[in-house]
Amino acid sequence: MIVRPKTTWFRMLFAWHGSVLNRILAPLFINFLLGLLAVWGATHAAHFFPHLNPVPFSLIGVALAIFVSFRNNACYARYWEARMLWGGMKNQARDLARFVATIPGLPKDDPQVTRALNLTAAFVYALKHQLRDTDPRASLARLVDAGLVEEIMRRDCRPQYVLECLQQQLVAWHRQGCYSDILLESGLRKLDALNAVLGGCERIRGTPLPYAYDVLLHRTTYFYCALLPFGLVGSIGMATPVISVFIAYAFLAWHAIASELEDPFGEEPNDLALAALAVDTERALRQSVDAQDMPARVQPDGYFRLR
Repeated sequence: MIVRPKTTWFRMLFAWHGSVLNRILAPLFINFLLGLLAVWGATHAAHFFPHLNPVPFSLIGVALAIFVSFRNNACYARYWEARMLWGGMKNQARDLARFVATIPGLPKDDPQVTRALNLTAAFVYALKHQLRDTDPRASLARLVDAGLVEEIMRRDCRPQYVLECLQQQLVAWHRQGCYSDILLESGLRKLDALNAVLGGCERIRGTPLPYAYDVLLHRTTYFYCALLPFGLVGSIGMATPVISVFIAYAFLAWHAIASELEDPFGEEPNDLALAALAVDTERALRQSVDAQDMPARVQPDGYFRLR
């Protein structure tokens, strides 16, 4: 996620990192060369060079812009839903921490309370690594013992197993008389809410946009941008390479941005900063029991990218 501070309109024109320009630089260069070729053909080989009517390009461009905007809206909806899920998870985790930290008869620094809070943080980190297909061992080793880490690693759905461990802890407190039946039911509902977040994230992660739709827009966009210089050269002449690149930049950048937002849990510059969200959630959990060993906040790198 790019968290660049607001800057002037002039500096914004030359922003590079996070602008997807590096991903489409090669196609834009090819489009510029095609523009030069169209100008050369119109001036030196007019009898052998195709002269395309610009009117169909206008109609196709309008239709293509509508279709591309539909895809961008669909991808942004996935991105925003993912952010809402992680925001809801943070709220549910804090609610669970408050529930655990106020157990009658147990102080906040009780080892059982600490273990329950660590398991809640472990759920968050396990979910982050599950969504990014990365190894969670280092994150989990800070929070739970080595034996439990290995138990978690043996599962296909690691966050789900962490929730099972949390439920076992709540049931154990109920058997010890710390919780009444009503309070136990309230605690289990909080675990159900975390499980709903897990299911929502898995749904987004496991259901990409229809492949045929993506291929159709990809082909149409690139063919349109490739033929565009030959449709413009008859009306704008020498300005064809520049104008063609500018129009191609708009379409190709939309396409590239949508590709990044389609999987909001990835590690592209414009994806969600799951590492920062996970650390913020852990800090919130530890603050509920006045813990001193707080993890440091994740800071943006030199390119204003928050991971």
